[in-house]
Amino acid sequence: MTQILIAEDEDRIAAFVAKGLQAHGMTTSVVASGREAFDQVMSGNVDLLLLDLGLSDGDGGDVLRRMRAEGSTVPVIILTARSSVTDTVAGLENGADDYMSKPFRFEELLARIRLRLRGAAAPAASESSTITQGRLSLDLLTRRISVDGAEVELSAREFALAEAFMRHPGHVLSREQLLSQVWGYDFDPGSNVVDVYVRYLRRKIGPEFIATVRGMGYRLIGTPEASESD
Repeated sequence: MTQILIAEDEDRIAAFVAKGLQAHGMTTSVVASGREAFDQVMSGNVDLLLLDLGLSDGDGGDVLRRMRAEGSTVPVIILTARSSVTDTVAGLENGADDYMSKPFRFEELLARIRLRLRGAAAPAASESSTITQGRLSLDLLTRRISVDGAEVELSAREFALAEAFMRHPGHVLSREQLLSQVWGYDFDPGSNVVDVYVRYLRRKIGPEFIATVRGMGYRLIGTPEASESD
């Protein structure tokens, strides 16, 4: 399983990113210091590093330079509030593979992580780009969903929501979880956008596939019974 190391000293951001990556089948660990980040990367058990430049014990750029000096080829994506061209260029010249400024959207971060991981290692021949749950099939490459073999058009946000559900069939996903995974960490906790998009998705794939769990959230039913629809 893909191991992502998150070097971030802001607990809220680290927790948000870790939760989102875990929801997409990745294993995560979080550190707040450059020393811990360097040690874990050099242990050989990290597939990709998400690196904040402002860590508890200094500049993340120093960690990156040490990694590259020691011969580490682990992909590194810098996540930082520093957004100037100078900072971006410096990060890339120090050996970063990508650079994202805060605030960011989780779906964009996920896409960049997948891109860097594909560049680091070719996917196994047996790895599938399709997620199938009962009567639903989601193609991650073409970004399309099929219901009983019939293709349904989804917007980018509807697709991201469908993917979140299909990676956790039968699991109850809270509104907060869906907000963080689909809309990003800078969401408004009081927003009803999840409910609105669940309605959109139900209209397109059928209301019986997404059940409401009162007071908790929603869950996907791959092979629904009529009594389980909302």
